[in-house]
Amino acid sequence: MFKIYTKFRKRDWWIILLIVLLTILQVYCTMLMVDYISGMITAIEYVNAHNSANELLSIFSNALSNQPGGDSFLFTLTGLIRPHVQNDVIVWDQLMTDSSFQAFLSVLPKEIGDMFTTISKAGPGDIWIEGGMMVLVAAGIMGCQIVIEVAASYVTANLATKVRKELNEKISNFSLAEIKHFTPASLITRTTNDVQQVSMCTLLVLRMIFAAPVTAIWAICKIQAASWELTLSTAITIVVLVLALVVIMCLVLPIFKTMQKKIDRINSLMQENLTGIRVVRAYNAESYQEEKFKKSNNDLTKAQLFTGRILALLSPIMMILMNVLTLAIYWIGAYLMNGETNLNYANVSAFSSLATQIVMSFMMLLMMFVMWPRASVSAKRINEVLECPLSIQDPINPMTPKETGTVVFDDVSFRYPDAEEDVLEHISFVANQGDTIAFIGSTGSGKSSLVNLVARLYDVTEGHVYIDGVDIRNLTQVDLRKRIGFVPQQGLLFSGTVRSNLSLGAEGEYNDEECLRALKIASADSFVSEMEGGIDASIAQGGTNVSGGQRQRLCIARAVAIKPEIFVFDDSFSALDFKTDKTVRENLAREEKNATKLIVAQRIGTIMDADCILVLQEGKVVGKGTHKELLKTCEIYRDIALSQMSKEELGL
Repeated sequence: MFKIYTKFRKRDWWIILLIVLLTILQVYCTMLMVDYISGMITAIEYVNAHNSANELLSIFSNALSNQPGGDSFLFTLTGLIRPHVQNDVIVWDQLMTDSSFQAFLSVLPKEIGDMFTTISKAGPGDIWIEGGMMVLVAAGIMGCQIVIEVAASYVTANLATKVRKELNEKISNFSLAEIKHFTPASLITRTTNDVQQVSMCTLLVLRMIFAAPVTAIWAICKIQAASWELTLSTAITIVVLVLALVVIMCLVLPIFKTMQKKIDRINSLMQENLTGIRVVRAYNAESYQEEKFKKSNNDLTKAQLFTGRILALLSPIMMILMNVLTLAIYWIGAYLMNGETNLNYANVSAFSSLATQIVMSFMMLLMMFVMWPRASVSAKRINEVLECPLSIQDPINPMTPKETGTVVFDDVSFRYPDAEEDVLEHISFVANQGDTIAFIGSTGSGKSSLVNLVARLYDVTEGHVYIDGVDIRNLTQVDLRKRIGFVPQQGLLFSGTVRSNLSLGAEGEYNDEECLRALKIASADSFVSEMEGGIDASIAQGGTNVSGGQRQRLCIARAVAIKPEIFVFDDSFSALDFKTDKTVRENLAREEKNATKLIVAQRIGTIMDADCILVLQEGKVVGKGTHKELLKTCEIYRDIALSQMSKEELGL
């Protein structure tokens, strides 16, 4: 979590400082509110005493009955007050100016004299003053809370935005090796759910990490001198609360650590179901897939229900403890008030409010520590992505190519990360500008792996790959891929329009003329013109609103649009019929004659006109030459050719 917090901007730290200051002001106002509540209670008592002489005498009787000579004192006091009583109400102005009463007060303890003075001045105005101050303090508390909430939300939102941005940038720079290591489903979870968990915890931290301890310490300082008996009851309540939360945390923490992996599994199954929906329906496998999803969904649900039920105990536990503490404070306070202590109802009420503040503060801190572990797991998963070393990086001092359209494989071997054996061994060939080099072989022979090395989607294990006379590891990835028009085996289109898909590799969008040129070469202009909107026709995510052959032709047009030096076709003609296949290849040969073409194919007809054909078998080159040469020298190529074409068509 703390590594994530290093991503706060300088502005955010100033806002956090503002939150700290506002928190202190809020706690100060809260403590003032307690004082004003106590003052309000005292004012009400004095106003009641002021308005009723009989109640006043009763209060004096109760207060002074235990004093030595209390009966004589009360008799004298009553005699002095009675002349100034009119309609059962004491005329305080007359009483306080009576010389006999002033002489009587002068021989009494100072506290009693002060009490008479206060009562004489008491009136409804005191309640309005105390109440008005309470309203002002409450408004201050509310204002502080609003600003703190807004500031904390602002800081948290900016942190989440920055983390998501960094995650997206880092994932965009991942090679296929890193993506395979994390899996797409897990990367999606880390970018969404994990960031959300960190955001929620951060918001809670900014709201509570300062408020809770400041409130607790301040309240403890105010109550420590009141009564050790009341303080002890508060301490016992806090200990019980802490123990209860420790038990709850021990139960839920192990579940939190596995919950994110369960979410990964859910996302993985959803992605698998959506991308493979045609296969699922073709095999009537909906029930099978639903059962898999149901199992993972139930696992996640059980984990969430368990943690939810355990955490749900916090609220009733807190309420029970709060009510028990309040009852204990008033019960002990009543006992102490009846004894020889200076406690009164206002003191006990203030103590009850402060004790509530202390317990709530500890509750907030412990709640934060309950959420912290799950957020820490999410933060760790985020940091794993952000700190993952890139297997493919740009050189510190990139070189400038001096050739154009050349591709050289020099004794190249390659194995996938964590694999035990090479999938390509000692591959060598040279492609000059304008040449067409084809690769053919059985499934799993390494054809796609080979062309992936050209675009540096993986780095070679041994040997060198040269583009335009420079080892591709000495070129920046941007510079390298600007020179290559890559058409993958599975045509993928992005949501948008035909134009936006063709302009994928451009700084802006291509104009109509540039788009039409690319579409004509890919033999895609005919069906695009029939679509509603033409070049600006809508394309669904993944290109699901066009056929497989149309999708592949649009992918070929996308590669043509950037006018690359080198074309890489990874079995990109497989979804085209023979006529369209031939037309596209003829267009490429005519319009892109200066571009080098690397073609992976299964059809002999697609590659028989290539300048050089490499036959691969289990990652090794077992044949190399032109179509006619390989028919004579390579038995594997001859068998592939005869499986697709007759001897007459092959000229045998």
